[in-house]
Order: sequence, then structure tokens, then C-alpha cells
Amino acid sequence: MTELITRARPRFGRHRMARRRGLLGFLLSVPAFVLLALFFVWPLCGTIYMSLTDWPLLGSPSFVGLENYVQAFRDGQFLQAVGFTLFYTIVITPILLVLAFGLAFLVRRRTRAARVFQTVYFLPVVIGLASGSYIWQFMWQSDIGPTTTLLGDLGILDPTKNFFANFWSAFAIVVGMVTWKVVGLQMLLVLSGIQSIPDEVTEAARIDGANAWQAFWHITVPLLRPTLALVLVFSVAGSLLAFDQFYIMTVGGPSGSTLTAVYEIYRAGFVQFHVGYASALSILLMLVLALVSAGQMLLLRNSDNS
Repeated sequence: MTELITRARPRFGRHRMARRRGLLGFLLSVPAFVLLALFFVWPLCGTIYMSLTDWPLLGSPSFVGLENYVQAFRDGQFLQAVGFTLFYTIVITPILLVLAFGLAFLVRRRTRAARVFQTVYFLPVVIGLASGSYIWQFMWQSDIGPTTTLLGDLGILDPTKNFFANFWSAFAIVVGMVTWKVVGLQMLLVLSGIQSIPDEVTEAARIDGANAWQAFWHITVPLLRPTLALVLVFSVAGSLLAFDQFYIMTVGGPSGSTLTAVYEIYRAGFVQFHVGYASALSILLMLVLALVSAGQMLLLRNSDNS
């Protein structure tokens, strides 16, 4: 009997210690749950409720059910904005990924020169997106912009041409600005993934006869899949939520051809004062973001398992 009690005491002590640790972990997580509830769950519930109403900004709301969602699928301007947002995402994502890979491999060595170039490539990241948009808008202004003036002096382009009056030139300028602004951050993410790969792995591949391309494709890329998943989610989510650069640089023009989904939500809520309809568009965009991010993570996870 005494032996059984002696054996039971350590078990009881371990069980009590596990309960204390669990309680401590719960108490430490309470502030995070409170912040999540205040700044995400509560606003999300409010947005869902508003999306089910006809809520003018300065009037009283009236419940309309799913009418706002039905209207969204019939709104040609919103569907056009969604199409342009997807087009922009498809264009900018591979550009950022390829350039981030290239820059990361250029500065992957732990030397003083590599650190200098890392800093140079990363500097635009610390500039706000709105500030960068104003800078690039001024650079490409006809007659007074330094870029248009320089290209005009070299005889390459007409300095009096309004580059924001044409869809393709305006779109190219915005893509250039976003690439300049964002690629430094993605470079650091890819670089951190590359530097986490042990040198012994690639050296073993070289000893086995693999060339540089084979080592990159069969060793480096598979080991970078978690990093690539993070970079892709950031890139796609940021592109689908694009607003500042188009609001500042193109103002949705020319002729509404560069209106994004978020820009259209802004117009519906704060220009036309249809807050209920804008809330419905926000919920639809959130669902698209969730589905795209989940699809990316599932695809990369299946690739890891294959």
C-alpha cells in the first residue's frame, strides 16, 4: 500500500504541474484573445451586419438581407475592378519573386560589400507607399519630371507626353514603383531562407556530380518552400489589396481602367455614401483573400508531401 502511494505521488505532482502550466499559458494568451476580439472579431461582425443593410452614411439603416451581395455580382464596374486587380496581381507577383530571388543570390555572401548592397536594395522599403507614389508621380510628370526631362534630352521619349493618360504606360509606372518599393523586403525573406540552408547539403550535391542548376533546382528550391509560401502570401495579399498607388498616381484613370477592388470599395463607401454596399464588397474581397491564401498554402504543403 505504501509503495502504491509512493508511486502515485510523482504522477499526481506531474499532473498538477501540467495543469499549472496550462493555466499559465491560458492567462498569458488572454490579452492576445482580447485584442483579437476588439480589433478583428468585433469589427468583422459589425461589417457583416452592415453588409446586410441599406446603410447611407448620414441616414438610418434598413435591413435588406443579401441584396447588396446580389448587386455586387451585377455591378459591371466592380467586376471590372476585380478583373483589373487580378491582372495586376498576376503581373506583379512573378516580377517580385524573380527579382527577389536574383537579388538574394547576388548578396547571399557574408561580406562587407554584400551588406552594403543589402542596405541599398532595402532602403526603399522604409519609404511609405504613399510617399513613394508621390515621388514616382513627380518623376514621370510631363515637362517638369526629372525622368521625362532626361529621356527627352536623350531623344528617347517626348517629354511633353502625359504618361498617365495611357493605360499601359501608367500601369508600367505603377508596377515599376511597387517593384522598387517592395522587392527589397522580399529579397531579405528569400535571403534568410537561403542562409538557413546548411552549406554541407549543397556541397554534398556537388560531390555527387550535380551542377549549379541541378543543386539549385533540386536542393535549394525544395528547402525554400516555406519561405516561398510566406513571400507568395505577402505578395498576392498585398496586390489584391492595392489602393494607395493607384489612388495617388492614376486616380483610377484613364477612364476607370486602373480601378482596383479596394478603390471601388472606397468609392462606394466614401464617395457614393453606400456604406452597406461597400461593406458587402469588403466581405467578398476578404473571402477571396482567404481562399487564395488557403489555396497557396495547400498547394505548397502538397508539394512538400509529394
